[in-house]
Amino acid sequence: MKNNVKKINLPLSEEEIKSLRAGDVVELSGEVYTARDAAHKRFCDALARGEKLPIEVKNAAIYYCGPTPAVNSEVIGSCGPTTSARMDDYTPAMLKAGLKIMIGKGKRSETVNAAVKEYGAVYLVAIGGAGALIKNKVVSNVPVAYEDLGCEAVHKLTFKDLQLLVACDSNGINVLK
Repeated sequence: MKNNVKKINLPLSEEEIKSLRAGDVVELSGEVYTARDAAHKRFCDALARGEKLPIEVKNAAIYYCGPTPAVNSEVIGSCGPTTSARMDDYTPAMLKAGLKIMIGKGKRSETVNAAVKEYGAVYLVAIGGAGALIKNKVVSNVPVAYEDLGCEAVHKLTFKDLQLLVACDSNGINVLK
């Protein structure tokens, strides 16, 4: 299976995003922001007010994750994916603002699938319950926004070779239906 893995380095160009197909296994390296429900609500409230977001979402990747604190000399604690459907109400606005890659677990709504196609984005899935393994792919962890949210604060993570599955591609094809 290793031969079928596509290596991708963030940020991705429009052509690279379009080349990803539902069902592809990718090995992702680069900077990704974490954000869960509370941060997404704040992002979308700010967008609705015409305010600048605390992170640059244009061409960015967001991992639906609330990492636990690092222990000893670790870069990060457990950082497994959270259920992506909890962000579905916020996703179209985030994609309209320029977000290109979402990483989480589970199915997305038809509205999100349509928005992924409309805005030329991609939804990648990680294995739920694998947070203790995923943390080993994080080489840098910097809190960047909403630290008052605790584990739901926004962090900038740098991943090296995180294996994911393309669940919904920029053509709107979804393997999780």
